[in-house]
Amino acid sequence: MTTFRLAALAVLALLACAASLLAGGSFLDAGSVARALAHPQSGGDVATIVWQLRMPRVVIAATVGAALSVAGALMQGMLRNPLVDPYLTGVSAGAAAAIALAILAGIAAPVLPALGFIAGVSTALVVAALARRGSGLDAYRLILAGVSISAFFSALIAFAIARSTSLDAAQQILAWLAGSMAGRGWSDLGFALPYLITGIALSAVSIPALNALRIGDVRARTVGLNVERAQWIILASSALLAAASVTLAGMVGFIGLIVPHIARRFVGSDARVTLPACVFLGAALCSVADAIARSIVAPSELPIGVLLAFIGVPAFLYLYSRSPEQRA
Repeated sequence: MTTFRLAALAVLALLACAASLLAGGSFLDAGSVARALAHPQSGGDVATIVWQLRMPRVVIAATVGAALSVAGALMQGMLRNPLVDPYLTGVSAGAAAAIALAILAGIAAPVLPALGFIAGVSTALVVAALARRGSGLDAYRLILAGVSISAFFSALIAFAIARSTSLDAAQQILAWLAGSMAGRGWSDLGFALPYLITGIALSAVSIPALNALRIGDVRARTVGLNVERAQWIILASSALLAAASVTLAGMVGFIGLIVPHIARRFVGSDARVTLPACVFLGAALCSVADAIARSIVAPSELPIGVLLAFIGVPAFLYLYSRSPEQRA
């Protein structure tokens, strides 16, 4: 039954990506898109729109959704807290602050993703250092450090916006904070791909540890788990996935918080099936959200972070209002 459900989620993700290819400012029917996909070298306006504009955007949206969902599942599993999201480590705040200051300083746009990634990972290392207890990580200190560092960087972002004398620069900062796949292409995905692959590989290695940590650190040690090493691997995986996602789409919220809950309800809490389910569900949700974001107010575009907030905030409040026993 679980295998069937995973297969159904995989089909759902493919259908969502296919439907997303039809959305955009220019109307394209399904037949034209199918022919362009079958003959990528055919040339013409339709092939150009499909392969140079929509396809990279759909792939990036699916990748960001999958990465944030897996990162969220990793953090929730490690901390045994279903209200944790992948940005807890300060990755998003650090990346956003670096990019905001870089825009304020007039640094060229092609350099911004690299700066954001470096700042995001560096922030995660600082948070991990503050949360260190012996050779491992203290869950409460990690949460407090992440919240505190994020608040500091939020102040830096506000400073950058306030000090900006250019309306274009302020709008660029706000666009990054709101989240969007607009203007992203194959080269952006190529930059983030090594880090995404590394993050996914580390998450796969962490599957036995995640299952063991469900019973608590003390009991996990009794079954032979090196808890400290597992924590560092999980944190590294989550930080890489979140940082790569931020460089691709800015701050896309609530995917990493909500999708792991849906996945656990659908396939259970075993990490061997929860993480693949998060990949498919995250890819489907983010692809559909991006398609709606670029269609609902066409020819303009609604930031995907804004759209997901309309969905995510009520979902978060619903989860928060439930008892701790019901949240898991």
